[in-house]
Parts: sequence; structure tokens; C-alpha cells
Amino acid sequence: MAQDACYISLLGLAEYFRTCNPPNIKKSIQCLQALFTFQPPTKVEARTHLQMGQVLMAYTKNIDLARSHLEKAWTLCENLLSFDDVRFDTASLLAQLYLQMDQKKLAKAILRKAVELSVNNNYWHCRLLLQLSQIHATDKEYNSASELLSVGADSAEESNATYLKVLFLLSRAMILMIERKTSDVLTLLNNAGNIIDNAVANPHQKEYLKVFFLVLQVCYYLALGQVKTVKPSLKQLQMSIQTIMAPNWPSDEVIFGQSQLEMFMWLPKEQLYVLVYLVTVSHSMMAGYMDKAQKYTEKALTQIEKLKETDDKPILSVFKIILLEHIVMCRLVMGNRELAITEIAIARDVCLALPNKNLLKRHSAQLHCLLGLYSMSTNHFENAEKQFLNCISETTERDLKLFAHLNLAIIYLRTKRETELKAILDGVSTESAQSYSSQALMGGFYYVQGLNSFHKSSFHEAKRFLRETLKMANAEDLNRLTSCSLVLLSHVFLSIGNSKESMNMVTPAMQLASKIPDIHVQLWGSAILKDLHRMSKDVIREKEAYANHVKYSENLIADQKKSVTMPQHLLINWFGGDPPVTGESTMNQSPSTSGVIVHATQQQQNQFVQNF
Repeated sequence: MAQDACYISLLGLAEYFRTCNPPNIKKSIQCLQALFTFQPPTKVEARTHLQMGQVLMAYTKNIDLARSHLEKAWTLCENLLSFDDVRFDTASLLAQLYLQMDQKKLAKAILRKAVELSVNNNYWHCRLLLQLSQIHATDKEYNSASELLSVGADSAEESNATYLKVLFLLSRAMILMIERKTSDVLTLLNNAGNIIDNAVANPHQKEYLKVFFLVLQVCYYLALGQVKTVKPSLKQLQMSIQTIMAPNWPSDEVIFGQSQLEMFMWLPKEQLYVLVYLVTVSHSMMAGYMDKAQKYTEKALTQIEKLKETDDKPILSVFKIILLEHIVMCRLVMGNRELAITEIAIARDVCLALPNKNLLKRHSAQLHCLLGLYSMSTNHFENAEKQFLNCISETTERDLKLFAHLNLAIIYLRTKRETELKAILDGVSTESAQSYSSQALMGGFYYVQGLNSFHKSSFHEAKRFLRETLKMANAEDLNRLTSCSLVLLSHVFLSIGNSKESMNMVTPAMQLASKIPDIHVQLWGSAILKDLHRMSKDVIREKEAYANHVKYSENLIADQKKSVTMPQHLLINWFGGDPPVTGESTMNQSPSTSGVIVHATQQQQNQFVQNF
């Protein structure tokens, strides 16, 4: 009894020193260390080693000592019965530590063992399955991740945990989306949607699951380039997030703290709020509403900074990098290269902030692609070509490869490199037999073929390709693709002397371009209008079109002069390794990472989402 009192006193003192203000971690560790001198029972010793590991991981940089204590705890309690919380908490924490040390095999091995041992403890079994699937997904071992999530869904069903089952189903749908298994995704989403509508009793959990479901549904349609089809789902999502963010909505802790099998969530509501902004930005950009994309990006970034002030979670940097990738493309369309290169440099800083450079590994291909687009816009075609080739070599994303290839094709077209151009168009044409999933990208492919035919003066062929582009663009309200196709068709008709049809095409092209706004289409269209008005001897309108052309041209020239003299412009010379720091750092960033899906609310751990 005296010994028990001693253990309790030392543990109490350790906790007192850990929680006092400011914490005295050294004394807390000393108290825990002192406990071992009393040769405590196995369970007490194991629990103390776990606590030592937790304190060392949370408050010190002594990873090796933390590992030693956690491994001792695991050895002591691995086969102890009726000791689940300590045993599986140890396994979970040790796996996290192994990941920090970049020892993924060890992390997977201990979690596999813990999953086997936890089959009779539904809470821990599900939690460990989620953690293990996270690691497999991060390593792009999607089949393994998907299988584990399927096991989790079955386990949740056996426990009559409907809410948790839906979380597993939606998480698996996310993995299948990354694999581009579109038909399987649709089946799984429909299944999950039916359960949400008919079997989830708790209204707050139901609304939360609906947001998760709708985010995936919106991303599914956007991945297919179906901007028009997605609108009802996006509106529903925006309404659902407003419901969740209302002042009278209960806290996450209240909603998910009622039973063990409901102590899981995908993302807290504040992060979901940012995510809804993010998918809205993605939709606006794809639809060709650059002003809207810009407005929502600014709101999302403001929200991210607010959240960083109170709780700087790594996923906030993931959101930030994705938002920056979107807004940079908007800036380039609008002719604001000065802001675009500044924001590319900010994206670089976000990527470099993580010590083990996980975010840079995940986003270097996208950075090269953005620098390729920027280099193209400033007529640095050699740099642009190298950037796109780097992007292609560094990514396994099929759509990103196609996007880079199409831009390379335009470079080869403009620099009259017909052999390389033919190789790209033939390659994409062969692959398109397998059908690219994105309607927007396939529309872009037909546009590039139309542009190539126009340059070869094969006007009939150009019209055929561009009509195909227009058919795809109009079906899904892809406004920028529509405006680009219309202005090129207008130029085709102008070249064959059909001024009436040329005017019929350029007028809506200019109207759309002004709404986007797309300064490049406006520049091109104003030149065509000038020629059309000259042909019809309309001097006033010819002068007006010429004045507009000069205005657009001068704006672009002035912007280019600014952008190429900025220190960040030197990033166009980055072709490998870590991107260089150019001039002053644009910002201070916190570490970031990303990964799967759902986490246990009571665990203080990183929260993740896949990139969309």
C-alpha cells in the first residue's frame, strides 16, 4: 500500500509539473524517472514508460530517448491482457515517432501487429486501421489503404456503428478518387449517400457526414471537368457548411464525444469551412470566373491566418499551397504576372517550411508547372520547356502530365519545332483512346490541335477541331475554353475571308473574356475586331478596337517589365533540388504535411486531407 501511495504521489507530481504555468518538464521527467527506482509492477512500469515517451515527444527534441521508452512500454504490454488503452496508445504513438524518423516500415509493422491484437476492441481496431491506412495512402500504396478501410467499414457495421461505417466508406471513396477509379467511386458515394439519408439518426453527425460526402462529390465532378453538372452539389455543400458554422451549432467535442465509436471525425468544422472555400475556388477557376476565384481565395487565406493564430495545424499549410496554386493560374489569365511570380515564391516558402520537405516532395511538380506557365507568359520559352519537362518527370498524376504536355505543345508550336509537336499530339491521341477522364483537358487537347491546324493553314481541319472543343466547353460551361475557341475560330474565318462568321465568333468571345476577365483573349479579339471594322470601313469602331488593343498591350508590357525585374523571377531557372531563396523571404511558415482521412478526436495528432 505504501508503494502504491508512492507511485500515485510521483505520478501526481509529474502531472503537476507538466501542467503548471509555465510547465516544468525537467521536474516532470525526474518524477517519472524516480518511479522506476521502486521496481514497480509490469503494468505500472509500462504505463510510466508510455508517459515518459509522450512527454519527451511533446516537449523535447530527444526523439531517441522517447523511442527507447515507447519501445520498452510496447515490449512490456504487447501481450498483457485487459490493458488495451496503454498497449494500443503505445503502438499508435510509436508508429508516429517512427514516421518522424522516416522509418515507415517499422511504423507499418507495429500498426499491423496492433491491428491484429485489437480485433476484440472495436474502438482501437478502427482507430489503428485508420492510422495504418493513412501511412499506406501517403506512400501511394492505395490498394493496401483501400483494403484496410474496407475492413474498417465491415468492423463498424458489425458494431452497429453507422456513423463510423460511413466515415470509412467516404475515406475509401477518397482513395479510389486518387486512383481515378471513377465508376467504383460513384458506387461507393451512392452507397454512403443512401446510408446518410436513411440510417444516421443524430442530426448533427448527419450534417457533418453530408459535408464530407458533398466535398467528395464536388471533387469527383471537378476531376471529370463537369463544371455545370457539379453546381447543385456545390450549392448544397455551401448551405451545409453555413449550417455547421452557425452560432447555435454544438461544438465538435459535444457532437463526437458521446460514445467511443463516435470519437472520430474527418476534419474539425473550422477546417471544413476553409476546405469548402477551396473547392469553390477550384470550381470558379475551372468555370472561368477569375474574379470569383480571387475573392474566395482571399477569404480562405484570411480564415487560414485566423486559425493559425490559435492552433497552427499542419493541414492549414496544405490548404494554403493548394489555394496558391489555383490563384497563380488566375493571375496569369488576368495578365497579372507580377502577382503570379510573387505568389509562386510564397508557395515555395510554404513547401520549404517543413524540415523533412514532405510538402515540397508532394508539390514540386506543381511548382514546376506554375513556373512553366509563368515563363510562357513572359516569353521565356526555353525555361518554360524545361519546367514542363521537370513537371512531367516528377509527377505520376495523369491529368497534370497531360496539362503539361499540352502547354509544351503550344511552346513547340510557337517555336516551330514540328517534330516535338507531332510527338506530343500523337502520344496524347494514342492515350486518348483509353479516354482521359477530364472533359476540360480533352477539350484543351482539341483546342491545341485546332491551333496547330490554323498555323498550318488547314482551316477546314481547324474548324472541325474547334467545333469539337466548343461542344465540350459549352456542355459544361467551361467559359475560358469557350472564349479561347471562339476567338481562334473568329481568326480562322477572318483568314478565309468570311467576315460575317468572324464577327459572329469574336463578339461573344470578347463578351466572355471581359467577364472572366482574360486579357490575352481580349488582346487577340481586339486585333481581329480592328481588322473586321477596317474591312467594313467602320472608322469609328476600328479606332475604338485599336485603342482597346493598345490598352491591353500596354498593360501587359508594363506588367512584364515589373515581373521580370523582381528577384522572384529568378525562380524560372530552378530545374532541380530545392528551389532557391530569391531576395527576401516572402513569409514565415509553419511545418506542414498531408495524408488520409479520419482521426480520433481525443488524440492530439496531425489532421489531414488529400490534395484535390
